[in-house]
Amino acid sequence: MAQIKVTLPDGSVKQYEKGITPGDIALSIGEGLFRNSYAARLDGKLIDLTTPIESDAEIALITSRDPEAHEILLHSTAHLLAMAVKALEPTAKIAIGPALENRFYYDIDMEQTVTDELLAAIEVKMKELAKADFKVTRLELPRSKARDIFKTRNEDYKVELIDDIDEADTISLYEQGDFIDLCRGPHVPSTGKIKYFKLLSSSGAYWRSDEKNKMLQRIYGTAFFDKKALKSYLQMLEEAKKWDHRKLGRELGIFTFDEEVGPGLPLWLPNGAVIMEELEKLAKATERRGGYQRVATPHVTKGILYEKSGHLAHYKDSMYPAMDVDGTDYYLKPMNCPHHHKIYASSPRSYRDLPLRLAEYGTCYRFEKSGELFGLMRVRSLRMNDAHIYCTPEQFKEEFLAVCRMYLRYLEIFGIEKYLMRLSLHDPSGLGEKYVNEPELWLETEQAVREALTEGGINFTEIPNEAAFYGPKIDVEVWSAIGREFTLATNQVDFAIPRRFGLTYVSADGSEKTPLCIHRAPLGTHERFIGFLLEHFKGDLPLWLAPVQVAVLPISDKYLDYARKIYDQLFEAEIRVTIDARAEKIGAKIRQAETGRIPIMLIAGEKEMLSDTVSVRRRFQGDLGAVGLDKFTTETLDEIKNKIRSHPHKSKE
Repeated sequence: MAQIKVTLPDGSVKQYEKGITPGDIALSIGEGLFRNSYAARLDGKLIDLTTPIESDAEIALITSRDPEAHEILLHSTAHLLAMAVKALEPTAKIAIGPALENRFYYDIDMEQTVTDELLAAIEVKMKELAKADFKVTRLELPRSKARDIFKTRNEDYKVELIDDIDEADTISLYEQGDFIDLCRGPHVPSTGKIKYFKLLSSSGAYWRSDEKNKMLQRIYGTAFFDKKALKSYLQMLEEAKKWDHRKLGRELGIFTFDEEVGPGLPLWLPNGAVIMEELEKLAKATERRGGYQRVATPHVTKGILYEKSGHLAHYKDSMYPAMDVDGTDYYLKPMNCPHHHKIYASSPRSYRDLPLRLAEYGTCYRFEKSGELFGLMRVRSLRMNDAHIYCTPEQFKEEFLAVCRMYLRYLEIFGIEKYLMRLSLHDPSGLGEKYVNEPELWLETEQAVREALTEGGINFTEIPNEAAFYGPKIDVEVWSAIGREFTLATNQVDFAIPRRFGLTYVSADGSEKTPLCIHRAPLGTHERFIGFLLEHFKGDLPLWLAPVQVAVLPISDKYLDYARKIYDQLFEAEIRVTIDARAEKIGAKIRQAETGRIPIMLIAGEKEMLSDTVSVRRRFQGDLGAVGLDKFTTETLDEIKNKIRSHPHKSKE
């Protein structure tokens, strides 16, 4: 038979018979590697272990150590879930089942209501089907044949999805036992690879997130490669329930949602507005020192702007529908970058003007699917400290590193000790569709980012096929104090869109050149970041960020006037202070302040009034004794100004 050459990640080249599969290659290298392989990357494209290799190629086996493997496992477990439901209720109709961050779900149209008892029964059936070790086979069929298969099986939702696909396209399906599903893949080679999983919960979800459509039942689950990882994740979920930002948000009066306003559109209550304002002040001061200039842009824009930027082609599904205004389509802005490009273009630019750093506190709007909305973590109205840096190629590395250093400074301020910088790269197979079709620029820019991070001594990991459509990016993954993982910040390189907008600068030799653009949002969206902080600090925000910083607690009404004097002095010093003037015992007032997670309590009684002092009590520290009012004011202002913080849960709880 004909031979082909296969290049492995270490650069070694091996010869195999044409048609060999990645699974066979893994087995030829070692039994252990074969057992730990879940898929493969062939010339940059993810494929199944059972896909025949027909020509010379570069191949990398995807094992449990690779980030892509977990998503493949999650998606494969979603198929196992749907298979189990169909086994228990054959008339059920399956809709969609994507992988999420450490989780998956499947939307299903079924007669039975999903109770805890039914979840347990489905999980038992899943274990049975996994143990049976059904081979998972990929089928590629013309659209008409794929449609006929699902039509025969009365899978109406799959038929509707296929009808949206171009008639000339080939459809990929995955079959395991008597179950078949519509999917791009790849998947694990057999159900026996799925061992450690747990169904978590259920909810309702409208088909295609449209309230006019039928309500389906959504089942959530998770899966991991080993029992220890699954147990750790489930323990984290239990801990997270206690400190869920939605629960804390209600208890502390931070934010609320209202159906008449709309899902995913948070209403910030006074305490929440304080946190938002403090974050904005921090970012503005940081950016002023970093040489940024502030700009502001409108909330709506003509569609032609997003045609030019490419957002309508690549991002339309995540945008609110167009508004027809005098025959012209307008859109709520999903991001600020096209507007900033227009500001750059409003004046001629010289190399002497660069780098130009434009920052904005803008609100953007993205139409997240209703089933994926989650408290402040996934919303449709987003406020962010967005900025764009226009620079020459020679300035790029230092500008990119300056942004990364800014991220590290923020992590230090908020006591975020565990983090990971992810360099997201493009997949050559997505050029012209998912990514701007500039292959040489992709490679050049990715290498420049790689070199900048390496020279700056910043630890990072590379993730394929997760770049922005216009260039590589850094995503900052952080872990809260309760072990929950979040993607908070992003730092993106754009080598394509400035050219599309005709942005230029006059170089030192007098020629016109196109600047590079860095998109950055170190705190991400404030909605998501505040949600993270509430969970990270378990509701006990550091003094500088707390909505109410000090509570003045008079022991009785006799000392109310003195308590008001304390209040007035702190208020004039711009310390956020409240006074508890209720006719309650001091113990009840302390408990109320503790419940509200107010960092500092000042007790005002006869001794304090006569000596012009206050008795200080702090959460997690207890009584700290008496101190002069002026000294307390000065020291508290210093603590707030310098953003001194210690995570209270690390010392005493």
